[in-house]
Amino acid sequence: MPHAYPGGLSAAGQAAGAHPQGGAVSATPVYRADQAFAPGDGLHWSPISKRHTWHRLLAAVLWAVPIGALGAFPVWRNGGGTVGIAMWAGAVVLAVALTGIVAELDRRSFGYAERADDLIVTHGVVVKRLIVVPYGRMQFVDVTAGLLERWMGIATVRMHTAAAATDATIPGLPATEAALLRDRLARKGEERSMGL
Repeated sequence: MPHAYPGGLSAAGQAAGAHPQGGAVSATPVYRADQAFAPGDGLHWSPISKRHTWHRLLAAVLWAVPIGALGAFPVWRNGGGTVGIAMWAGAVVLAVALTGIVAELDRRSFGYAERADDLIVTHGVVVKRLIVVPYGRMQFVDVTAGLLERWMGIATVRMHTAAAATDATIPGLPATEAALLRDRLARKGEERSMGL
């Protein structure tokens, strides 16, 4: 005996696309928006280091000190006095704090996953983006680190392809992890390009 679903429709009726009220059921599956950014294949996103946030925050502080000093001088020179300088300093501190918040949100939005044939990278706070880089399309992989990044022990891995739109960047990786990822990607890229 066919199993009855709520509303009086049998399993056979469900399979045939019938609706309890007599109309047809749409065959289009419904997905949540965040499923478009899932890595798939049962994989999980690999996060970037928390030091990425501290790097961005420290860089903002290093920029804020000279900018704050240069901005405070004309405020004082034009008669802004203590109140004007305090307001300027408050604005600079607020800008640094907002930079730290945005940097942390940016860090949490970043993720990457190595699949069988490609590397996928996702990021974005306001606008989420997912980039798929096939291993066979990679022309070269480079690792960069500025003075501050080297001091903090992190680096940025960039994958370059023939089309600049599909280039991908993974910042804030621990230096050892960045080197290992570079070697894996280079090896997979060579294997796929040899097979073309």
